[in-house]
Formats: sequence, C-alpha cells, structure tokens
Amino acid sequence: MLEMNEPKGYVEVGVARHRNAAQTFATDCVAQEWPVALVFNGISHAVMMATPRDLEALAVGFALTEGLVRNGSEILDLEVLMHKESAEVQLTVIQQSFQALKTRRRSLAGRTGCGVCGIESLGLLDLMPEPVSRSAVVIEPTAGSIRRAAEELPRFQALTRLTGALHAAAWCSPQREVLMAAEDVGRHNALDKLVGQRVLARLPLDDGFVFLSSRASYELVSKAARANIPMVATVSAPSSLAIQIARQAGMTLASFCRSDSFVDYTATTNQS
Repeated sequence: MLEMNEPKGYVEVGVARHRNAAQTFATDCVAQEWPVALVFNGISHAVMMATPRDLEALAVGFALTEGLVRNGSEILDLEVLMHKESAEVQLTVIQQSFQALKTRRRSLAGRTGCGVCGIESLGLLDLMPEPVSRSAVVIEPTAGSIRRAAEELPRFQALTRLTGALHAAAWCSPQREVLMAAEDVGRHNALDKLVGQRVLARLPLDDGFVFLSSRASYELVSKAARANIPMVATVSAPSSLAIQIARQAGMTLASFCRSDSFVDYTATTNQS
C-alpha cells in the first residue's frame, strides 16, 4: 500500500476559457474527489466520495452521526492510509459498538450527494431520532446571529475560494461567532468532518449551532440530532422530512439564511 501525506484538497488543471468569442488558456483549481473507505474493526462499512482532507475527523464524525458509536471514547484507535488516488480510514471501536454496527447491516457505496445509498430495506431507515437532550443549550435564531454566521463563514472557506465546488459546515458559539468549519465536496461529509473536529478536540456538541452552506436535507438533520446538536441553520431550503425530523427531535431548524433574513421552520413546535 502506498502511503502519502495529506493531499491539498485540490488539483491544478489546464483549461481554455471562452468569453465574447475570445479564447485564453489558464490554470484552474479543481476540488479533489476521492473514494474513502471507512473500515471498522477490519470490516469495510462505507465507501464515501470525499475531499481527501481531515479524514480522521470525517471518520469520527461519521461514526457518531450515523449512530455507530455514542461518543468519542468508544473509538479505541484510528489510522489513515493514503493511497495514490484513494484513502482508507481504519477505526477500532469497542465490541458493543461493533456488534451494533453488524446488526444494522448498512453498507454505503456513496456518490457525493448520497445520504442513504446502500440501505438494504426501507425498514432500516432511521426516521425517528432521539430527542436532543435537555442538557443542550436552547438556541433561538435571531437576525443578528444568522447575519454574523453568514458574514463570517467565507473566512473559513479557503478551498471554496479556490475551487468554487465545496460545501461548508461551521460551528457557531452561543455568542453566534463562527469558531471552526470544515469543507468537502459532499455536504454530509462536511458536517461529519465538523462533528469529528469537535470530538477530537474534546469540545461539546450541545452548546452551539451548525451553519451549513447547503440545503437542509433529511440526513443532515438526522446526523445533527444524533450528535445532540440543538440547532441547524442552512443557506438553502429544507425538505419536508428535514422539518419533520427537526420537530420530532426538539431541534431548531432555520433555512434560507441570509445576512438580513431567515425562516424558522420549528418556531411553532418550540413554543408549544
């Protein structure tokens, strides 16, 4: 196996630009997209198409947001193996978690935007998340908090500025400032990387909110609920199932977030 240092997350590609019938040759920065295998206790569980950076965080976040472990302490060991154009993350988890993983029988062969690829039956879909715990900070979206998150996020999107092709997930404090962010070609991967960063740094997941550069899909809200994150804010629209799951979990979901406006899709439920 070929081991390499962590890639840059982008490659430079020669292109021909066409504008007003004129052609010029230039170099573009293009986001890298690699297959990344997540291997638990020697058994391959998922192959994700991801940007090959922060793969430790991706694996840890995936394990938590998919319900494969309950917290970071259930992950005993972690190793990233970089190949020429692919990567493998080997995790060792406690036996109880590994048994639960095998029981679920889930194997993902994931496209970039795929959230439930590889599910073997409809019965294995998790549409009833556990409620966010009472210990989580109750966060109500305000015009000020949304504006601050929207304005600060671009500072954390270095790869997006280069390529224009990555999603971002940002962690915002109760004071509404962006503290950290993760980028990936897959929006689910970006959220997993952010969660993994928090876990690896031994930081809590219930005292702030997540701001996402994407729409609010069912799987993103489900992942946040499993991680006990009390609020999710997104730039684009939510789906009906995302709203349903957020309400069931007692989360706050704000979408269409702009510097001067947002829509709270859980306000009625949270006030009742």
